[in-house]
Amino acid sequence: MNIIDDLFCNIQSNNTERVKELLRENPALIDAKDPRGFTPLIFASYFDKEAIVNLLLENKVPVDSVDTFGNTALIGVSFKGNLTIALRLIQYGANINIANAEGITPLIFASMYNQTKMVKLLLDHKAKQKVKDKNGKTALDYAKEKELKDIIELLK
Repeated sequence: MNIIDDLFCNIQSNNTERVKELLRENPALIDAKDPRGFTPLIFASYFDKEAIVNLLLENKVPVDSVDTFGNTALIGVSFKGNLTIALRLIQYGANINIANAEGITPLIFASMYNQTKMVKLLLDHKAKQKVKDKNGKTALDYAKEKELKDIIELLK
């Protein structure tokens, strides 16, 4: 197994000590990418590995690095709903209004996937509501399409 595969396997298995060791031995791994283009931070965030997310952030990982589709760690957790990781990413300077290749922001994803608490968290941190994706839709448009009353109220 190569060192990059070793890193991602240990993130997946939540082996914080091994991840720490790998990063200490080879600091450049902080910017590694898996075959899907996931960075360690995107991968750990997406799979809810909070301790590893914290470790990576403390090691000054680029918080807004993107995968092959332009998704950041914050975009990834916005539709999954992990508020703890989202807040940590925001505390470490994640761009709350960043958009992926399709123009989808964290707020749009949170709205699309009925993540009411995430929508509130993003709004509390000044997420822009009028941003439109490549389909010309805002977070409110998606909430209305799906009749998500709580999210519609937050976005009004």
